[in-house]
Amino acid sequence: MKSVDLSTRLKELHGALLDINGVMNRPQRDQAIIDEAGIALDRVLFPLLVIVDRRGPIGVVELADRVGRDYTTLSRQLDKLERLGLIERRAGANDRRVREAVVTPMGKAMNDAIDAARERLMIAAFASWGREDIDELTRLMRRFADALTG
Repeated sequence: MKSVDLSTRLKELHGALLDINGVMNRPQRDQAIIDEAGIALDRVLFPLLVIVDRRGPIGVVELADRVGRDYTTLSRQLDKLERLGLIERRAGANDRRVREAVVTPMGKAMNDAIDAARERLMIAAFASWGREDIDELTRLMRRFADALTG
């Protein structure tokens, strides 16, 4: 591919990522999933529960970095999730000084409802796509994510 073509494609890719990120970060998007899941959860706590379920046990500092919040704000939000019985915090397995967050069985059940709601919404978004297209998008997105984080 010529460098001009690659440059154009990379700008298009970046534009698509900005569009996706914009949609994914809209408060209305999280609220739609919460509503679809039929759960009672503060919208601000929603992404934290999901990440703790997906990436946990996860250190509080790492979680704060992933969501772009300062440690003290995140710690207060995790307190709320802990009081709700959705997560627990404990000393790290590898380093007892590190505080890790893990999802509780109640938090896992709530996240399962969130996953089912997200799936229903995504099925609607992909209604006109073929299975091969979805498979290819999934494969390429995973490859791209791995390249960025690897």
